[in-house]
Amino acid sequence: MTTAKAGALPAPDTTAASGAYEGATDYRIGAQDLLEISIFGVQELNKEVRVNSNGQVSLPLIGGMMAGGKTIPEFEAELAKKYSEGFLQNPQVSVFVKEFTSQRITLEGAVAKPGIYPITGRTSLLQAIALAGGVDDKLADLGGIVLMRKVAGKRQAAVYDLREVRRGNIEDPQLYGDDIIVVEQSGSKTAFRRFIESMPILGVFRWF
Repeated sequence: MTTAKAGALPAPDTTAASGAYEGATDYRIGAQDLLEISIFGVQELNKEVRVNSNGQVSLPLIGGMMAGGKTIPEFEAELAKKYSEGFLQNPQVSVFVKEFTSQRITLEGAVAKPGIYPITGRTSLLQAIALAGGVDDKLADLGGIVLMRKVAGKRQAAVYDLREVRRGNIEDPQLYGDDIIVVEQSGSKTAFRRFIESMPILGVFRWF
């Protein structure tokens, strides 16, 4: 583990310069995602379609299909099966997510409801903690909020004091898809805890 310059974390590898999300292949399609669907050799069936709030899309010949919650390979396989039922022989279907509007972050540690949460649009650290039901006042160390993400191929993290963020003394950082937030427990003796104690209020570090 080596120390990097203090300051806010840069955007992660999963976010392009344009702001588009380029996350892992197990990404699950969400509401309002814009999909580009193409079938090899059948130009007239190629279409851009936005997933509606119920997770569905409407496509030529086959009508409504549930896309929400499926990975790209899963949805491609379902479309190929549907088109092969009386319409096309051996269709080769490709699905490309042109706009990701549903991303996921992970909250762990001393929060009311740890877990993986979808985010749409700009979401800050305070908003994310609220999604998880807030911090556990009996267990949480408000000076030990760790935000982790992958930057330039390496895992990096920043340590925040939630009290300072709430007071406006430290910027409430924007979160991105695949970020991990760990709320340390007061008095814990983890590697995070030992490292946090050696850092300023806001420090950035990386490990390999």
